[in-house]
Amino acid sequence: METIKSFEDMLSHLAQRGDRRRVAVVWAADHNSQVSVQMALEAGFIDAIFVGCQAEVEANADIMRYKDHVFFADAADADDAAYRAVEMVHEGKVDILMKGMINTDNLLHVVLNKEKGILPKGRVLTHITAAKLAEYDKLLFFTDSAVIPYPTQEQRVEQVRYIADLCHKMGIDEPRIALNHCTEKVNEKYFPFTVGYQDIKEMARQGEFGRCIVDGPLDLKTSISPESLRIKGIDSPLGGESDAIVFPDIEAGNAFYKTITFFHSDTAGMLVGPIVPVVLPSRADSKRCKFNSLALAAMFAK
Repeated sequence: METIKSFEDMLSHLAQRGDRRRVAVVWAADHNSQVSVQMALEAGFIDAIFVGCQAEVEANADIMRYKDHVFFADAADADDAAYRAVEMVHEGKVDILMKGMINTDNLLHVVLNKEKGILPKGRVLTHITAAKLAEYDKLLFFTDSAVIPYPTQEQRVEQVRYIADLCHKMGIDEPRIALNHCTEKVNEKYFPFTVGYQDIKEMARQGEFGRCIVDGPLDLKTSISPESLRIKGIDSPLGGESDAIVFPDIEAGNAFYKTITFFHSDTAGMLVGPIVPVVLPSRADSKRCKFNSLALAAMFAK
């Protein structure tokens, strides 16, 4: 497949692929969730299963124009909708889970339930964002801006694995993945996690994550700017053209995410690690971001 470098490329690929992923929308009582699902129905890459809120959805003529691809499951309230949606994942009826008007903690409580949840034992839950920056000629993927406060080495390894997998699904044969830090130096005393970066790089060289190039520590500019590398005299196999960035902690990742969205970068995001990807938009996310997130999840879902 051709490399996907923008959200437009992603939508084009999904249209050419011609299949639909089944999305369980948990309690779609809010306007933005309904509009983003309607946009995905119109684009033709999902079937929507609304869990709860049937009357509200049926009253939405824009959604019901696609009634052949709209289905309903009963739920008494938002929490009940979450439990029912997770059951449907286990039953093999759902490819993607999407948060509607339900508290994030409530949904995650069900997703992460040790007995009935959808995060397999030993798997790591993390968040991946795709962003189109005005001055960058391709999508930039990064983790984690929403879930893991301070990743352990084991969690960071899985973050690299997930993001490499996503890049491969985007048609990037050899993704370039930067391990982020505020400088390009390993500092065992003050930033011990940078020592672990060396082990991850070696794992990448041995093919642990499939075909990819991993380097770091690199700061943000030397990750995505060949000119910054040249000025600093740094020789990196990424060449300042990273496809993905693994941030050291949620503080760095979230600050980057909030900054680029404030300056109007298009984004998409999802949780990975569970049996199916989970679209977990913020209340402040636009309908376009939620729509992009559904498209990203459709690319990642099996």
